[in-house]
Amino acid sequence: MPYIAEVIVDVPVLQTNRPFHYKIPRQFDERLESGMRVVVPFGKGSRLVQGFVTNIFKSSDFEGELKEIDELMDLAPVLNQELIELGAYMAKSTYSFQISCYQTMLPAVLRAKYEKVVTVVDDIDEDTFFDLFKGKNTITWEEVIERDLVKQMLDLKADEKVEVNYLVKDKRTKKTVKKIRPTISFEQLEEARESLRKNAKKQIALLNVLQSMDATEWIDKKWLKEEYGISLSSIKDAEDKQWLEIKDIEVYRDPFKDITIDRSEHLQLNPDQQIAYDQIATKIDDHEHQVFLLKGITGSGKTEVYLQTIARVMEKGLGALMLVPEIALTPQMVYRFKSRFGEKVAVLHSGLSEGEKYDEWRKINNGEASVVVGARSSVFAPLKSIGLIIIDEEHETSYKQEENPRYHARDIAIWRGAFHDCPVILGSATPSLESSARASKQVYTLLELNERANQKDLPDVTVVDMREEAKKGNRSDFSLELQAAIKDRLEKGEQSVLMLNRRGYSSFVMCRDCGFVLQCPNCDISQTLHMDTKTMKCHYCGHEEGIPSICPSCRSKSIRYFGTGTQKVQEELQALFPDARIIRMDVDTTRRKGAHERLLKDFGDKKADILLGTQMIAKGLDFPDVTLVGVINADTSLGLPDFRSSERTFQLLTQVSGRAGRAEKTGKVYVQSFNPEHYAIQYAKRHDYDAFYKREMHLRHLSDYSPYYFLVRISVSHENEMTAAKKIGEFVQFIRPALSDKAIVLGPTPKSIARTHNRYHFQAIIKYKQEAVLSEKLHELLLNSQKDQAKGLFVSIDAQPMNFI
Repeated sequence: MPYIAEVIVDVPVLQTNRPFHYKIPRQFDERLESGMRVVVPFGKGSRLVQGFVTNIFKSSDFEGELKEIDELMDLAPVLNQELIELGAYMAKSTYSFQISCYQTMLPAVLRAKYEKVVTVVDDIDEDTFFDLFKGKNTITWEEVIERDLVKQMLDLKADEKVEVNYLVKDKRTKKTVKKIRPTISFEQLEEARESLRKNAKKQIALLNVLQSMDATEWIDKKWLKEEYGISLSSIKDAEDKQWLEIKDIEVYRDPFKDITIDRSEHLQLNPDQQIAYDQIATKIDDHEHQVFLLKGITGSGKTEVYLQTIARVMEKGLGALMLVPEIALTPQMVYRFKSRFGEKVAVLHSGLSEGEKYDEWRKINNGEASVVVGARSSVFAPLKSIGLIIIDEEHETSYKQEENPRYHARDIAIWRGAFHDCPVILGSATPSLESSARASKQVYTLLELNERANQKDLPDVTVVDMREEAKKGNRSDFSLELQAAIKDRLEKGEQSVLMLNRRGYSSFVMCRDCGFVLQCPNCDISQTLHMDTKTMKCHYCGHEEGIPSICPSCRSKSIRYFGTGTQKVQEELQALFPDARIIRMDVDTTRRKGAHERLLKDFGDKKADILLGTQMIAKGLDFPDVTLVGVINADTSLGLPDFRSSERTFQLLTQVSGRAGRAEKTGKVYVQSFNPEHYAIQYAKRHDYDAFYKREMHLRHLSDYSPYYFLVRISVSHENEMTAAKKIGEFVQFIRPALSDKAIVLGPTPKSIARTHNRYHFQAIIKYKQEAVLSEKLHELLLNSQKDQAKGLFVSIDAQPMNFI
């Protein structure tokens, strides 16, 4: 009796989390494994769709005639059993479909447009080689399907005679170099030498090299030319005479080849670090899952604790996963890990090319790298045996994915930690309120680092009231105190970091006569002025147009720039300090590949006196000569319609303050604000996380928000405003009867920015503690809304949303 495969299918218009049973054709029955992708017939018309095999049975309870798997897409699983189970958990917890969860886990090379090829990697008999491969080392998967060779390829794969490679189109393929090796013995090479004329010096030199080589050793063809002056034609002649063979040998792209890395050793831990290390090491040794919240002030040496616990894991032959926010993936962080663990480190982040990402992923998958350092999506890295997972700056909102499936990397990390029976470290100077609340209830184990590793005090913070500056007649973006401090640092040859919470030249342009503000035609938001391109841009949809010189509404010439952007601040700063060397870092200046690293390297090499930037400069930077940090506008995020705005302001100010005085020199911080009395600013001034936590928790309790309540947001958008409004109303009415009287429903209402990309946005928020059937009803809503989505309605169900704008 044939075996049965359980398949999660990909039906774009009508997805489901229910697997379907398919009969496994006899030619596949011993080779098909869970985690492979297949093509199967689906529906009445038996159209062919893709799917993932999640299980294999000997029998099925399906009473009708089972359809048969049409073809295989893989010779080996692309997902292991852990990731198959993780996909089911993700679908349930993020209100999404398993198929999208599995596709999210796959490396980009498997999701991009690619050509799949089968390559011979070991000796196979001559008849098979010429029959199947027609004498070539590689054939395409399309040819395998066309010639019905899948069964034979599965057998060869099982015997490790062939491997499947994914050659991404648009040049994102494996990188190869041409190498040579001798094909005849030492004695035969000697006979070849005796047959040569005495003046055939290049060929004699080549024979000498070949005789010095091991039969299995490959050397670079290019090196042979550079080192011995042996021409390519001489090498080709030798190949024709069958003295040697030339082969394209794969090499990994190294995104860090230009960084000189010296080996580093463990540093002496201080008492707090040692206590933290010992507790984590005990769990590593016992293979026991435990979540640790490592709360350490800025500069307290959290990274050294990470490095030494990872070393402990590696001694046991296990792997470690280290997640950092995308903007904190600086060359400094990479350097610290590479200097400690060398080639065992793989780095995954968006700054790499697709080819570099592919090579880093394959190093992990092949077991050549056991330490993974990366941003959010690297939480799915295919490490086989994980001994430790670390999430640095765990409070960062960038760990939450804003598109389906809307997972939070922290939740995935904790799930994988439980699966592998290993500890998970959540590290931060300013933990999220949710994590601190769990630590207070002993769901997490709290570890604290309360002093800086260099024994220095935290920098002194001065809050400058910008209202008083205005009264003094100072209309500049820089207070007089901050100007004096910058001047002082320039005279001393020390460096300054200035943070502005906005990119571009200014917030908007407005007519002083009629009040007209240039809006984006596609979104309900003003456009931003960019002086470098001399255009107005929408930061939501990308719309771009010229800068108006007269008001489009009243034709007045009194149209002016309002607000402050990084370009404008840079111009003002340069005017105040003409001799200062300034580096600006924002989305516009770091758009090109490698720009982020290059600018930071220049600053680290003291090629600039001032680093001016947006939030991306607030974290992960460690420069010994930075003694001054200035925050130009501390209020930006306080005015946002989001219950986390105070928490984010406190975290950001604390993080950026920590960039000052990290070495021997004392640091000083100036925070400019039009709302200096705000508790988030005052607690950040005192570096007092515990007091902020108590105050903010009290306010969250009064307002029934997280972490006292769970949150779910249902969002819809449509090109027609009435359609969107009607549908969100229907969805709320569908959910409301299933809720207890303890649940709170806010809305439905338009979103803060009601229109973007010519679509109208509405949302409803459900606050709850325990609702027995809510999850079931939300999954039902997800399934039932698919027909509406096929007609242009966008529907999103977001558990624990991080962004409410």
